[in-house]
Amino acid sequence: MRLVVLAGGLTAVVAVAVVAGAFSASEVCAAEKTSFAEEVFPIFKARCTSCHQPGGEGFEKSGLDLSTYEGVMKGTKFGKMVIPGDPESSNLMLLIDWRASPALRMPHGKKKLSICDRDAIRAWIREGARNN
Repeated sequence: MRLVVLAGGLTAVVAVAVVAGAFSASEVCAAEKTSFAEEVFPIFKARCTSCHQPGGEGFEKSGLDLSTYEGVMKGTKFGKMVIPGDPESSNLMLLIDWRASPALRMPHGKKKLSICDRDAIRAWIREGARNN
């Protein structure tokens, strides 16, 4: 067999194995860790930081700064937003999944984050919420 590097660092051998049924697509995808810098932070930047950065309304009310990794991990003046390894107990997921009261759902007054965006954040938290 010949190894050929494909997009995302996968090799042709892995791609052939998926087609042959040796690995499921989710197993192959699970091998790649979710990147904070490349996958999670761009979501925060596009959908959250207009309010949740110093000077923003959400920051003033809660203290949550989503403009940096350190701010995300610090949480709010009310407590942590992210529990590394446990997305279902993380307050961030409670708010963006709209499992909180309507007054607390994020983003306020805007369309809910897409399933893909929420799943990327959920995966990042599940994988340990690293600054990668």
